[in-house]
Amino acid sequence: MKIAKKTLIYLVLAIGALMMVLPFFWMLISSLKTAAEVNTTPPTFWPETPVFENYVYAFSKAPFLTYFRNSVQVTVCCVIVTMFTTILAAFAFSRLKFPGRDLLFSLLLSMMMIPFEMLIITNYATITNMGLLDTLPALIIPFCSSIFYTYILRNFFLAVPDSLYYSARIDGASNWRFLWRIMVPMAKPALVTIGLLNAIACWNSFLWTVVATNSKEVRTLPFGLYAFMTSSGIRYERLMAAATIVVVPMILLFIFCRKSIVTGVSRGGLKG
Repeated sequence: MKIAKKTLIYLVLAIGALMMVLPFFWMLISSLKTAAEVNTTPPTFWPETPVFENYVYAFSKAPFLTYFRNSVQVTVCCVIVTMFTTILAAFAFSRLKFPGRDLLFSLLLSMMMIPFEMLIITNYATITNMGLLDTLPALIIPFCSSIFYTYILRNFFLAVPDSLYYSARIDGASNWRFLWRIMVPMAKPALVTIGLLNAIACWNSFLWTVVATNSKEVRTLPFGLYAFMTSSGIRYERLMAAATIVVVPMILLFIFCRKSIVTGVSRGGLKG
């Protein structure tokens, strides 16, 4: 009975894993097909002869090197700034005592139900009034904080015994020193998770890039896919090649860091 139960569980997990991997695999093999093979009905599974010219065309059609540099700059800046604000907010909501702390945190959590699309007009007006439209800072400022990451890190901080905090305070350590010398080193798993999730989100951001930028010099990689959608139609084999260029860095990042992501999320959700 136990063997049959385990077999069923592994079978379901294998089917789920296959369903998750199949779209990425189909994207990769489609990028190596010709236009005739991509549009064949029923579709062919393997290309007869891999065609790497699609990648050459993708790099010539859109300035992917410029987009890649902008994506790296925006992602790194967003991760650093968001990490800093998240650490400060999580410490304030977990250790500092002030009136209305729990109520304020609950109100901030309720804002997670508001989709980002509803905030685009407000963010656009703010960026325009600051004179930052069509600049890289315009892609960074709206993502300088996150209540979701604060929630994860706050729960991790709450798991630290209060006796450790009071002992440090008795020894003369300020809140600032306690935070950076004790709490932050202990929270490395959660911080790694926050950094990775934030990097993936920033790297894949598309809608705000289209709204806040007008020139190719400041746009990021996801916008490069838009160059392959024209009024005359879409060459899917070239679009898949461009999509592979955009997605592969994040896939590799997730593969190598998946254990840190799962560990940080699970440990951050134990309490709170």
